Amino acid sequence: MPAFSRSEYEGLLYSLAERYPEVSASTLRLYTNSSTTALIRGSVHFKNGLELRVFEYLDLTDGEILDYSYTVFQGEERVRWYDPQPHAETPELASTFPHHRHGPPDTTVPEAQRSGIKHNRRPAPGISFRAPNLPTLIADCVELGEALERAE
Repeated sequence: MPAFSRSEYEGLLYSLAERYPEVSASTLRLYTNSSTTALIRGSVHFKNGLELRVFEYLDLTDGEILDYSYTVFQGEERVRWYDPQPHAETPELASTFPHHRHGPPDTTVPEAQRSGIKHNRRPAPGISFRAPNLPTLIADCVELGEALERAE
């Protein structure tokens, strides 16, 4: 049984602004590239000024996400991004393996103690290959927007 159907997924994609009051606009579109696969591309714009850029590769037969990349921008600055690249060597990510998110460097940690991008990886609860990730991503963007606003 598929985790989600094409019609269910399109229903979600094309009604984001109606379902989520924090969303101001969406350019997300589903493009089929074979009888069983599709791509999702576009952006979700939030009233808090953030933009979520989305790429997904879907298996429409099994109703699952085969690959994805999600990037959150504040203006031209990339502030968070998600990917399923496995990092088995990082025990802190085991709870959501292989799904995780990245953020910019933590400037409160002295530079000599930072380990580059690895220092900025975090688990990504709610991100999966078996269900639409947009509800989780929208909630994350709303929460991130609130945190960024408090930090100003």
